[in-house]
Amino acid sequence: MGNASERRGKPAVIVIMGVASSGKTSLGERLAERLGWPFRDADSFHPPENVAKMAGGTPLTDEDRRPWLAAIAAWIDGLRGKGAHGIVTCSALKKAYRDVIVGDRPDVALVYLRGSRELIGRRMAARQHHFMPPALLDSQFATLEEPGADERPLVVSVEDSKDAIVQDVVERLGL
Repeated sequence: MGNASERRGKPAVIVIMGVASSGKTSLGERLAERLGWPFRDADSFHPPENVAKMAGGTPLTDEDRRPWLAAIAAWIDGLRGKGAHGIVTCSALKKAYRDVIVGDRPDVALVYLRGSRELIGRRMAARQHHFMPPALLDSQFATLEEPGADERPLVVSVEDSKDAIVQDVVERLGL
């Protein structure tokens, strides 16, 4: 649990990453409520064309993701520029994506929700009103590049209770 001590000060922005149905939105909402910080789900940054592709079962290309990642990064930098705080969820499956939204920003914390394909598959199957069909979960895990130590991730198991995960993140980030 040395991640928090390696970070300089408390984060301005928290980026919560993981595959679909790993609990990003739930954690983001709970942290926002606890900390009083604004929260955005990365899905809200997608242009309509991306939502339509995903709803049709077509995985997005890196080209599709460029404007999406740029919009997330702009939101993060807007908060940082005002000395404000915020929380954003983003699957951020590839290091190249995280380089855009976290990059070398020392005041942006990366929280990685890690879980097994089996557990997350059961969660996804139980969800309603989400535009990503469970069949795309395999492509999510195939694409996933787990963050390395150089990215200073706070790795959290999705097997814990939601309350325990919130408490763990708050403590480990020094909030």
